[in-house]
Amino acid sequence: MGQEDNKMIMMRKGPWTEQEDIQLVSFVNMCGDRRWDFIAKVSGLKRSGKSCRLRWVNYLHPGLKRGKMTPQEGCRILELHTKWGNRFDFFHY
Repeated sequence: MGQEDNKMIMMRKGPWTEQEDIQLVSFVNMCGDRRWDFIAKVSGLKRSGKSCRLRWVNYLHPGLKRGKMTPQEGCRILELHTKWGNRFDFFHY
């Protein structure tokens, strides 16, 4: 075992701070929203790549829409469900 094997990086758990959010957004803007393990490592957040990805996708992504669905969106979902059922790959057809 090398020295790096003996160093245990303590991963931060729990709620994200506003500073961490700002840092993550900054690094995603520089590096893109891919390679989450790389972003987690170079950003110094002490979070896992998975944690960074989930934070971005579920809370920080600029295109994320929050709130209630519109009646049109609800109708569209029902229409697609009637046509395709519970299939997740209906966009590939």
